[in-house]
Amino acid sequence: MTIALVLFSALIVISALWVVTLQNLFRAALSLGLVLVGIAVLFILLQAEFLAFVQILIYVGAILTLVIFAIMLTGKRLDPPHVVRSANRRSIPAMIASLALFLVLISATSSLRTLEVLPPPPTLRTLGQQLVTTLVLPFEVISLVFVVALVGAIVLAKPPSNSKQVGG
Repeated sequence: MTIALVLFSALIVISALWVVTLQNLFRAALSLGLVLVGIAVLFILLQAEFLAFVQILIYVGAILTLVIFAIMLTGKRLDPPHVVRSANRRSIPAMIASLALFLVLISATSSLRTLEVLPPPPTLRTLGQQLVTTLVLPFEVISLVFVVALVGAIVLAKPPSNSKQVGG
């Protein structure tokens, strides 16, 4: 399990680097999908099946789909070259600051201990039954919000029509 954890963690880090360094937005979005699926696999390896299910359903299934639709419908807009060059000059201090914050986070959480007495986790069957019984309304509201966002993205990306009215 440790080897798989290390391999998928490396996959997530490499894919995350692709997300922020690729200049093709569509490929960056696909790399984001790889990151999100890798996180779902980590949840499965940590025996958190429900979180893996939610990760795939919400983030990969809905949000990533929305991002890819937005990229495909809005067309490609590239920044001028001088903006890209100035961003490259600022990348090294940003990497140093990110590494420093990561080291602070590791040092702050390394002394934390896990709880000895944990309640038994709910089974996937119990969570599934709650999803289709008591949690059905919030689930449907979330799906409605995603549909509205998708329709809104399509309407915003639609080019204006220049048709003349007949009879005027």
